[in-house]
Amino acid sequence: MLRKDELVGEVRTIYFGGGTPSLLTSEELAQIFKTVFENFLVSEEPEMTLEANPDDLSKEVLLQLAKSPINRLSIGIQSFFEEDLKLMNRAHSANEAFICIKAAKEYFDNISVDLIYGVPGMNVERWKKNLETALSFDVPHLSCYSLTVEPKTALETFIKKGIFPPVEDEIAAEHYELLRDMTREAKYENYEFSNFAKEGYHSQNNTAYWRGKPYLGIGPSAHSYDGNIRSWNVNNNTKYIKSIDEDVLPLERELLSEKDKYNEYIMTGLRTKWGVSLGRIKKDFGEKYANYLMKQSREHLDNGLLVLENDTFKVSEHGKFLSDGIASDLFWIL
Repeated sequence: MLRKDELVGEVRTIYFGGGTPSLLTSEELAQIFKTVFENFLVSEEPEMTLEANPDDLSKEVLLQLAKSPINRLSIGIQSFFEEDLKLMNRAHSANEAFICIKAAKEYFDNISVDLIYGVPGMNVERWKKNLETALSFDVPHLSCYSLTVEPKTALETFIKKGIFPPVEDEIAAEHYELLRDMTREAKYENYEFSNFAKEGYHSQNNTAYWRGKPYLGIGPSAHSYDGNIRSWNVNNNTKYIKSIDEDVLPLERELLSEKDKYNEYIMTGLRTKWGVSLGRIKKDFGEKYANYLMKQSREHLDNGLLVLENDTFKVSEHGKFLSDGIASDLFWIL
């Protein structure tokens, strides 16, 4: 394996994401796991997640996955309403979403459900019903994202033509406030801006990203990070396979500067419950960066969007929906 020496220490999480990994056969999954375990030191109880869409998770597929080392499912429900699913061009129906979660709970305990808010035409009442439905299944993890309109998509065209109303930040903020309140009442912890978990069910994989741990990405378009270098594989399947067959790594690399690493820590840290440690800034980047952070944060501390507790900066409850904008104000741009 061309990259078997790139990770040092135990592998604690394995994540099958992007595309439709649930289409892998039992034999293909088994071969992947065999290769991983032969080439890496895997911890005794790793988190092994597979992303899937409801229309891909038949009872037969769920049974196959349950017999594999996979122990966590991340299901892209997005909405329990047909009008939302059609607008987002999803392949599954609302009924398939219900059936999928019910079936998945027969085989898996650790399940995460993805939902999207801020959808054009989605009023607060419909978003509330989406949340009530998701919470009624008692899944231990929710990932909830505000809709973003990507360039050159059908949704962008429909909005420009006036077929759908535009995405409104004010409505998305109202949806997020309801999300935060309802999940708190249901005993979920908002441990990262978009992620909510019951005790013991934080995503170990995503937490590693947010806390700057090294990771290795395999497959077309996959990204990797070792603490200093970020790399990304080519996004063309044919080129990727051809390169691998020739024992050549099909990737590009970027050496991160001190400024890059500081800015990434600010961005990811402020989105999480762990915040940004002033002590770590001093240790990893020096007094210059620490003084800059104190100076740039003053306005947000004064207006209550940021708090400084135990030498750690955290976004206040009032400032959570603005966390990315706050982070950008703290970036080193000199």
